[in-house]
Amino acid sequence: MRTKLSQFDYELPAELIAKYPTARRDESRMMVVDRATGKIEHKVFKDMLDYFDEDDCLIFNNTKVFPARMYGKKEKTGADIEVFLLRELNREARLWDVLVDPARKIRVGNKLYFTDESGTDLLTAEVVDNTTSRGRTIRFLLDDVENPQKHFVDSLNILGQTPLPKYLGREMEASDKERYQTIYAKKTGAVAAPTAGLHFSEELMKRLELKGVDFAEITLHIGLGTFRSIDVEDLSKHKMDAEYFDIEQPAVDKVNKALAGKRRLCAVGTTSMRSIESAVSATRNLKSASGWTNKFIFPPYDFQIANSMITNFHLPKSSLMIMASAFAGIDLIQEAYSIAVKEKYRFFSYGDAMLIL
Repeated sequence: MRTKLSQFDYELPAELIAKYPTARRDESRMMVVDRATGKIEHKVFKDMLDYFDEDDCLIFNNTKVFPARMYGKKEKTGADIEVFLLRELNREARLWDVLVDPARKIRVGNKLYFTDESGTDLLTAEVVDNTTSRGRTIRFLLDDVENPQKHFVDSLNILGQTPLPKYLGREMEASDKERYQTIYAKKTGAVAAPTAGLHFSEELMKRLELKGVDFAEITLHIGLGTFRSIDVEDLSKHKMDAEYFDIEQPAVDKVNKALAGKRRLCAVGTTSMRSIESAVSATRNLKSASGWTNKFIFPPYDFQIANSMITNFHLPKSSLMIMASAFAGIDLIQEAYSIAVKEKYRFFSYGDAMLIL
């Protein structure tokens, strides 16, 4: 029997979309869902300490969000153009895959100018290819700059904005620069935060460490593919956009130690889960790997590595909700989401958490 997209729909009142994070990272609510018993409990996120012990392992995605949303002007007309940097295609040639809005105004050969608040041109780009209806390939023109990469990064930090999801329905504020980033973010390259990790505070991490819980860090640079809407009813026909991931040997050793010891092994977020499921050895262990993954996890699916998972409450019919359903079961996730709506949990990126055991 084929798995259908319509199985992952639900009604969400707009007022349950969290526009802002909680005052403290680890004080969001947390629903605990037990796959074996079907039991659902209501906790606070820092209560997760009660569920993890010595030699258990948490798998974190240490990607770091960069200021990917920029606003520039088109040459000659001066039209305002929003440019969303998706991924760097070639650093030496300074080529980027981007989305532009409004796309109808931008053609191959157009130049775009990006200026600071004083009106000084910091970056100039030329459109060199059309990729999709909204997508373009642009080349930043930095040939006359002494250190092009440093100039680009410095300029991006001045011009770019933290790419908050559009569904928040508000402009970025100063606090978002820090809060829309995990405390363990290290490797720059994501256009969206691995939101399950936003609930971890320095204090909670230290307390987990004192209990002897292991932390394994992997990297998956989240692109818009994670959030792209699914437009086919038969999920076997959906193709995910590829995203870059990297799993190094120190993380492999920690994960496989927990596997061998039959310990609790928790993927923090769908991106961590997708990464480890993209690097499974013939012996059903984790292996070191790097490259591009377009793995789409939907029911039925046999998970190989993690036996627990932390995630947020996701958009209806999204690949994220579908993965959670593959892990916990479609009916149990539908029940959990129904209860979450009734109990007024906060949804999406800045919302509450779910721990699936």
